[in-house]
Amino acid sequence: MDPIGKKLLDIAKTELGYTEKGDGYTKFGEWYRKNVDGDHDEYFSTAPWCDMFLAWAADKAHVTDQAGQFASTVDHAQWFKKNGAWGHDPEPGAIVFYDWNGSGDIDQIDHVGIVEKVDGRTLHTIEGNADGYKLMRKTRDMDTVVGFGYPSKIKVAAKYTPKHAAPAPTVDKVGAPATGAQAHETEHNAPAEQLPTQDVVLGGILAFILCGTVALAAGRAAAAKAPTAPPIRVRKRGKHHRPSTPVALPAGVTPADLDAADAGTTLMPALSLAAAHEAEDREFWGRIAHLEEDKELDFWNTLHAELTESDAAPYANAPGFR
Repeated sequence: MDPIGKKLLDIAKTELGYTEKGDGYTKFGEWYRKNVDGDHDEYFSTAPWCDMFLAWAADKAHVTDQAGQFASTVDHAQWFKKNGAWGHDPEPGAIVFYDWNGSGDIDQIDHVGIVEKVDGRTLHTIEGNADGYKLMRKTRDMDTVVGFGYPSKIKVAAKYTPKHAAPAPTVDKVGAPATGAQAHETEHNAPAEQLPTQDVVLGGILAFILCGTVALAAGRAAAAKAPTAPPIRVRKRGKHHRPSTPVALPAGVTPADLDAADAGTTLMPALSLAAAHEAEDREFWGRIAHLEEDKELDFWNTLHAELTESDAAPYANAPGFR
């Protein structure tokens, strides 16, 4: 069986029993008008449709290059002959052309069908527009046959494919490591492919800087709100400060001397007071000797000296002191 013809037979069998409409309209003629005829002539919608049915079947079977697409049976037969696919030996799948007058002349062909089975000189065919109105099986002898077209013998020119073109990658190759020429091409195109990565790195750097800025601002705000330790205050001791420990008497002076002086003369009170002040001063200045360079301490030294002189003056000028 002709392998291309078998595909046509498979399609033809699905349409067995189709009948044209009252005015001769068929879906095969309408399809031919819209898809094959360049002028879309309305004539084909109601024209004899035996060959237009084969054109429709070839389209459905995807074998139009081998089976042809014609509305004229004469043109169709001549096309087979021109392409070296014409002969007189019947076989299943071959396209059979008839002349009802039995002339055997291609230019006199009246009808066409497709051979389903050969039984000696008897042909079993499927034909469109059989008996002038229906798609059906027919049994015919060889007396009216002009010849046969053999679709599988049509040489279809191979479509040109550039040598540098490569087939589309299959699913199992997607994601596979590049090798050979692919690796070279990948390396050659590396700058263009790295652009997305550079964008990601730049975006990361900008995000890092932004996060650092926000963190620094937050740290400063927290530091501003944190309570600070109060400044260290140094208490400055004046001359009226009284130490908690007893004051040491000057050398050679005893408490009894102080009591006797206080009771017997007017000179002792002044001496006692002066001695007390001197002892207090030694105690005080001994404890703050390391602060002698303090400017505030200079001020208190001066003030203390002035007060000491002013306190001692009344006693020194008193009549009893002299």
